[in-house]
Amino acid sequence: MADKLLLEDVRFYGQHGLTRAEQVVGAWFSVDVELAVDLASAVASDQVASTVDYGAVARRIVEIGTRNRVNLIERLAGLIVEALLREFPAREVRVRVRKLTPPLEGLVGTPAVELTRSRS
Repeated sequence: MADKLLLEDVRFYGQHGLTRAEQVVGAWFSVDVELAVDLASAVASDQVASTVDYGAVARRIVEIGTRNRVNLIERLAGLIVEALLREFPAREVRVRVRKLTPPLEGLVGTPAVELTRSRS
């Protein structure tokens, strides 16, 4: 089965990072998630109870991203992927976290990490 629920560009502001500027000033973050779920029931029923509520997924991502400060976006991605896999009925979860506005002098580009985890 190749069904997937995708949620792209969930944004929040957080104080994640190693530098004092990152911890005090903060930055905008963007998260994309991909959940491997069976969507056949939702296709047939047209009922939200038959699928994963992407609003609940988005709220959980923002909650994790704004609740605690971490040093690394790798850790932030890990917290998100672990929570989504634990709390939603997905066989596999892929999470991409991007730091959109890092307060780092001379940085060109957008730092990002992507993690994929599956149920054991």
